[in-house]
Amino acid sequence: MKILVTGGAGFVGSHLIEKLLAAGNQVVCLDNFYTGRKENINQFLANSNFSLLEHDVTIPFESSVDQIYNLACPASPINYQKNRIETIKINILGAINCLELSKKLGGIKVLQTSTSEVYGDPDVHPQVESYRGNVNPIGPRACYDEGKRCAETVFFDYHRQSNIPIRVVRIFNTYGPNMSEDDGRVVSNFIVQALNNQDITVYGQGEQTRSFCYVSDLVDGLIKMMETNNWTGPVNLGNPGEFTIKELANKIISLTGSRSKIIYQPLPQDDPRQRKPDISLAKEKLNWQPQVDLEAGLIKTIEYFKKVL
Repeated sequence: MKILVTGGAGFVGSHLIEKLLAAGNQVVCLDNFYTGRKENINQFLANSNFSLLEHDVTIPFESSVDQIYNLACPASPINYQKNRIETIKINILGAINCLELSKKLGGIKVLQTSTSEVYGDPDVHPQVESYRGNVNPIGPRACYDEGKRCAETVFFDYHRQSNIPIRVVRIFNTYGPNMSEDDGRVVSNFIVQALNNQDITVYGQGEQTRSFCYVSDLVDGLIKMMETNNWTGPVNLGNPGEFTIKELANKIISLTGSRSKIIYQPLPQDDPRQRKPDISLAKEKLNWQPQVDLEAGLIKTIEYFKKVL
């Protein structure tokens, strides 16, 4: 098949493209390198089945393809708060432009990468897809949280009104090679600080929890969701292993042999206290569950950062 991946030069997008190409597909990568990086896709440029469409997803685009994965959006707080209006546009206009292209092409499958942030600071734990969330619509994170929630609305309304075959996944914290060292995500932050023997910055008391999914597991889930028939989702994709941020910091210090010490900073506004996916639906509908545990995934990610730092 010929497959369009928006945001394909991003961390997750580059791994998805690698897997799609390995399966014999043609892939069109749409990216304007707002947060995506050319070095993430350099390895594909000599592949005749790969093409790059350098374009802003907020502006309508054309491409004759069979499927669309919409991954275009800055995904770390530093990046999505850098230009909040742009983040909102990417989420909403990007979704509309993908769905309009599907309509023009006769109604091809479009997969939307939503996020666990649609649950906000949850009152339900672990988070199930039926939970409607606890989100602050006027807070500093709302450009991303509410942008992704609105994108889900757009997807389901196109599905109802125009019969577009949609797939919606809610991604929980994901990590692995090709992460940017300065994107502000907790795993990359801690690894970079540990490798440089710098103080590791933990917000609050470090008792807030997260669940960390290795990128290869996530990509397998995305492809399984795209390939499923007659089911829109949304579906949670994440690793249900739950760790405090302090546990993560100590694990990374141990695995790197670092001399880093943990320092504590005030907790950012609206930072979720708990995050853990209920993946019962993914197991039932997709026969999917993560295979890589946290320690094994961190070792691979640390090796990547040792090479690039």
